[in-house]
Amino acid sequence: MIFHFGVRFNPTTFLVVQRAWKAWKSEELSSVSIEKPPHTPVMLKEVLHYLDVQVDQVVLDMTFGGGGHTKAILNTVPGVTILALDRDPTAISLAEKLAKEHSGRVIPLLGRFSELESQLSHMNIKPGSIDAVLLDAGCSSMQMDEAERGFCISKDGPLDMRMDRDRYPDMSSAADVVNTLDEQALTSILSAYGEERHARKIASAIVEARRVNPITRTQQLASVVAGAFPAAAIYARKDRLHRSAHVATKTFQALRIFVNDELNELHAGLRAAQDALRLGGRLCMISFHSLEDRLIKRFLRGEDLSKLDHFSPRKQGTRTKKQGEENVHWRPLEKKVITPQKDDVVDNPRGRSAKLRAVLRC
Repeated sequence: MIFHFGVRFNPTTFLVVQRAWKAWKSEELSSVSIEKPPHTPVMLKEVLHYLDVQVDQVVLDMTFGGGGHTKAILNTVPGVTILALDRDPTAISLAEKLAKEHSGRVIPLLGRFSELESQLSHMNIKPGSIDAVLLDAGCSSMQMDEAERGFCISKDGPLDMRMDRDRYPDMSSAADVVNTLDEQALTSILSAYGEERHARKIASAIVEARRVNPITRTQQLASVVAGAFPAAAIYARKDRLHRSAHVATKTFQALRIFVNDELNELHAGLRAAQDALRLGGRLCMISFHSLEDRLIKRFLRGEDLSKLDHFSPRKQGTRTKKQGEENVHWRPLEKKVITPQKDDVVDNPRGRSAKLRAVLRC
């Protein structure tokens, strides 16, 4: 894997980024009196700068979410076409609404990262024809804010956590996981996906609690986890803003990643983005925890990740190299990982842990 540094700054990019930022902020402020914006785009200025989208190009937004990044691109780049992918039907309904407002410029795609290749093929979009790709691996604010989705510790709701909602009836929810897997399996999930030091203690508490009553609610699970620790330890952990974090935070993260097969999906998404991008195309990847960022770094180095054991309920098959396929090289657009500025963290605390890596396919 070859890395080249020293990519020059495009003198027109700064003006484009400023226009996009002002346009998005203006739209956000105009909607305050009507309703709260469903999603605040993470590191918007940086994403626009490094994607550097040009007139009439084709962009793939692999996690449309609330559409913040897509809207900013539409508002600043004439003639651009955006393929808006998301596995969440709620997000796709927003994309469909945006598509009506920008006729022919937004194409909603409902599906997972692992389904993207077949979707593009069905649309007769050939490999190597996309100009820029944005891959945001995070859970959207819309999902976190809706209690019925079951992602949030602070809001009581059914213990669901399925990003696909009811698209796959046989897909296990978080409640299915905590009520059916044995203690050893739960320990492995919490350790691998939450990097939880007290995984065994928490798993044991879950197994004991479910013997009395099934664990079906978010705050019920949070209470079970908290019960495994002294009262003083429940909010003893600190986040990156040095704010108190609930002791069950890593447990919720681990279950969400496991339920949605997020690491294997991320790997599939990176491969799909690589195949879709043209030579000279740009890829921006936003991660929110170390598991995602490590996977992205290893992918960019060209390591074979097909045999990694992510302790997944749905393992990806080994992806063999296609005949005639060459090794892909990436040129980093920055030597170091890009993190949010202090003002951005104040405006959007949920994006405080975001890491942006931007590369050029060569």
